[in-house]
Amino acid sequence: MAEDRLACRECHFVNNPDAQTCENCGSSSLTEDWAGYVIITHPEDSEIAPEMNVSEPGSYALKVR
Repeated sequence: MAEDRLACRECHFVNNPDAQTCENCGSSSLTEDWAGYVIITHPEDSEIAPEMNVSEPGSYALKVR
């Protein structure tokens, strides 16, 4: 379930619930307190990827607290 997953406070990447560090940026600042979910498959062609500063494909939280 998406609610159990952890979002990175630095890059908003959504990680597995047992992650200790972000798989995308390596930050250890992970939280369960996030909302919204977007999957970016081709950041180079995406309109939202530049707005979110995303350069790697993956799942990202829209709001992280």
